[in-house]
Amino acid sequence: MTKCYATGDFKKYFKENMDELGLPFPTSLFDTYNTAIATATTLVSALKTLGKGATMAELIGATTGLELLAVAASIGAAAYTGAVIGSIAVASGRSLGCGARISDLFVFAEQNNLQFEGLSTFYRLNPQILDTNLIFRKSFAARARIV
Repeated sequence: MTKCYATGDFKKYFKENMDELGLPFPTSLFDTYNTAIATATTLVSALKTLGKGATMAELIGATTGLELLAVAASIGAAAYTGAVIGSIAVASGRSLGCGARISDLFVFAEQNNLQFEGLSTFYRLNPQILDTNLIFRKSFAARARIV
């Protein structure tokens, strides 16, 4: 581990990023890097089956083990999954890599088989997921809700 890493940093930075985006999440599904990757893999797999127009409620209903994500049932599954992947990249970059660049997200997604159709467009249109300096970060949750 590099000198910037401290036990618990991943969870801290993941929570911080999701909170700043205004998105709810159960900590037990994202408390460690490995758990977060497993959860994201399940989300991506279900999303590939259901399609990008699915809601989190539909995604939860089509899988097992994601019942705790009911807190996010009113959010579009594609937006939520994208925010989760981005938050994992931010948290792992900050805790394990002492900071990350946008290019690291694409390497991260490929290494962990978390690519999805439209990945680069999604993050280009939603820079607030990765850029902690943008002041409109909380607006992401409002825009991601299914009405």
